[in-house]
Amino acid sequence: MYHGTSLLDARVLITGGARGLGRQLALEAARRGADVTIWDLDLSRAEAVVAEIRAVGATAVTARVDVTDREQITAAAHQAGPQDVVINNAGIITGKRLLEASDEEIRRTFELNTLALFWVTRAFLPGMLERDRGTVATIASAAGLAGVARQTDYSASKWAAIGFTESLRAELRGDSSGAGTFVMCPFFIDTGMFDGVTTKFPRLLPILKEQEVARQALSAIESGKEQIITPWLARLLPAARILPVRLFDRGLDLLGINHTMDEFVGRHDPEAPQR
Repeated sequence: MYHGTSLLDARVLITGGARGLGRQLALEAARRGADVTIWDLDLSRAEAVVAEIRAVGATAVTARVDVTDREQITAAAHQAGPQDVVINNAGIITGKRLLEASDEEIRRTFELNTLALFWVTRAFLPGMLERDRGTVATIASAAGLAGVARQTDYSASKWAAIGFTESLRAELRGDSSGAGTFVMCPFFIDTGMFDGVTTKFPRLLPILKEQEVARQALSAIESGKEQIITPWLARLLPAARILPVRLFDRGLDLLGINHTMDEFVGRHDPEAPQR
C-alpha cells in the first residue's frame, strides 16, 4: 500500500529541472534532505542549479538528457541509478491555434508532454517495484481538465498525462504496491513558459507562484496525497462535467478562460524548451 515517500535522504530525479518550476522543485527537494538529479537540455543552467544546491551543503548532479529520446533516457537512467522519486516535469507549450501550429510543433508537444512520461517512468519504475516503494510524480495542468483556446495540442497532451497517471495508479493499487503516483494539475504558473497569459478574475483564478506550487507538490509526495488541483476553483471542473456541454462552455467563457492566451508570448529560447 502506497503511503508517500519521505524526501529525507531520498534520491529525487527531476526532468526539466534547470529553470522555472523544475528549478524550484530541485531546490525545495534539496532543502528537505534529498539527493537531487536534474535532467535538462540546457546543461549550463542545470549546472547553475546544482551549484545553488551544493552551496547550501546538499547533494546534486545533472545530465543533459532529451527526454523524448529513449536511448538517451536508458543510458542516463543507468548512470543515475535507482531513484525514490521521479518527477516528470519537463513540458512545452506552443500557444497557437490548431491551424497555426506546425506539424513539428504539435508532434514535439506530444513527444515531450506525453510520450516522455512513458519512457522516463519505464526506466525507473522497475526499481521502485523491486524495492516496493517510491513515487512517480507528474506535473500535468488544469488544462488537462478543460480544453482551452490556443491549447489544442497542450490541453490534449495534459489530458493524456492525467490519464497516464490515473491508469498507472490503478495498476499499482491493484498490485498492492508500496510504490505510487502523484499528479499536479495547476492553473498557469508564473514561469517564463507562460509569459503573457492573463486571468480575468485573479482572486478566483490567480496566476500561481512557482515556489508555492513546488512546495505543495513535494508536501503531497511526502504525505502520500495522489492528486492536487489548484487553485480551489479549478477543483470544481470535474464536477462541472455533469452540466450540459453548452452550459459548461458558457461557464468557462464567463470566467474568461478562453481569452487567457490572447496575449501569450511564452519563452523564446530554442535551446531550452522545457518547463
